[in-house]
Amino acid sequence: MKKHTFTFMGTAAGCGVPSFFCDCPACTEARENPACRRGDCGVMVRGEKTLIIDTPPDARHQLLREGIRTVDEILFTHAHFDHIGGLGEYEYLVQLVQKRPMPTYGSVIALQGILAEFHYMDYCLDMHALEPFDTHEFDGVHYTALPVTHAPGTYGYLIETPETRMFYASDTAKLPPETAERVRGCDILAMDATFWKRNWSPNDHHSIQECIEEGLALDAKTIYLTHMCMHYDEPITVAELEAYLEQYGGRVRAAADGLSFEI
Repeated sequence: MKKHTFTFMGTAAGCGVPSFFCDCPACTEARENPACRRGDCGVMVRGEKTLIIDTPPDARHQLLREGIRTVDEILFTHAHFDHIGGLGEYEYLVQLVQKRPMPTYGSVIALQGILAEFHYMDYCLDMHALEPFDTHEFDGVHYTALPVTHAPGTYGYLIETPETRMFYASDTAKLPPETAERVRGCDILAMDATFWKRNWSPNDHHSIQECIEEGLALDAKTIYLTHMCMHYDEPITVAELEAYLEQYGGRVRAAADGLSFEI
């Protein structure tokens, strides 16, 4: 049976942690302790081949950190800058190494948004539109595109191997009912937890507390918080967050850049 490793390439909301313009306690902690730093959101699934979900602006540094030499396919959640800004790094991989267009998947709206931003890369992207609830199989893993509550055309992905059902949704508010039912009881839920306490954008994102509440209601066995800002409103340090999560006995965990596990 093929083994696959899931890796959080980045776990921050748009401006990263630390943000270059911020001196809050969370950003100060991250400047002093590299383990607390977060780049923009993206993940990787590796088996015999390598699939990436999203290409954040930090893509080159994330790929170097993980020792990646080649990427075989890319899935996109949506076309906001913090999820596509590093796509240009892949042009050189296509030109100089792979010498074939990169298979790229996402909603029609996401692919249109990507081409609007990276029009000069149309020659090196082999684009495939996924309709809601379509399943794409790659390297023995099934990826089902599930609509989430964010910008039009945004997907989370139900990631299924013979051993694991995992749902990854980096940007979402409360899940649409049909999506929620599809992911109920999953082994791993990795979901948007942008805000600490006050949610500035309840139609597009979760707070940490809302992510935990929904994850527990969906009976997810393990919940990973991702897309965390840590400092939009009331800053929270990693040390404070980990202390807060102790009440859940290990069922709820803060994702971290570079964190990997088998699925």
